[in-house]
Amino acid sequence: PHAEILNHIKPALKKQGIDLQVREFSDYVQPNAAVEDKQLDANFFQHQPYLDSYNKDRKSSLVAVPNGTVHVEPFGAYSKKVKNIKDLKDGATVAIPNDPSNGGRALLLLAKQGLIELKDPKSLTPTPLDVVKNPKKLKFKELEAPLLPRALSDVDLALINTNYAIEAKLNPTKDALFIEGKDSPYANIVAARKDRAGSVEITKLMQALRSEDVKKFLQDKYQGAVVPAF
Repeated sequence: PHAEILNHIKPALKKQGIDLQVREFSDYVQPNAAVEDKQLDANFFQHQPYLDSYNKDRKSSLVAVPNGTVHVEPFGAYSKKVKNIKDLKDGATVAIPNDPSNGGRALLLLAKQGLIELKDPKSLTPTPLDVVKNPKKLKFKELEAPLLPRALSDVDLALINTNYAIEAKLNPTKDALFIEGKDSPYANIVAARKDRAGSVEITKLMQALRSEDVKKFLQDKYQGAVVPAF
């Protein structure tokens, strides 16, 4: 959705004299590295917990730009083996993303369903080691986020980021067994280096991204799979 949203606002920015160039990446590390290396001015793909985790791990200092939140992609659980979460068998294998913030997000969603209990329910970055109650004895398989849709045939349940679900022709509002609500703390943000975050160009970019036009575009195109966060 990120590239589609950015391409949608290109004409509006062009009228303001800004030539927006969109470069697409297929992973979650390169876009931050490219901004840090000054190959890009900003990126739009992550939520704040992921950025915090990235900055901590890589000792970098990228920031969310002012008024940087754009949308939430409700995180969902998918299965090719069960139609209802109540049918998930004991000892089932559950695939989750292997990065700390999205893996934690998956575990929090499982906890919300009552499938597991976590040591600290308020932590946004729990790991499988923080599971204190696991009545169904679920086995966790940690995979890179883009690989999760492909793993659906090999596991009983997979928790998949909406961008990768859509790419795999899964409809989050119809195909997910359960999904996050609109109150998710994982709104997607625009991030930049501190010296660029408040620039005129990025300020205009955010005005375009948080416009009524984009709100309508999200609602019409994604039908609840991508939800405005402004």
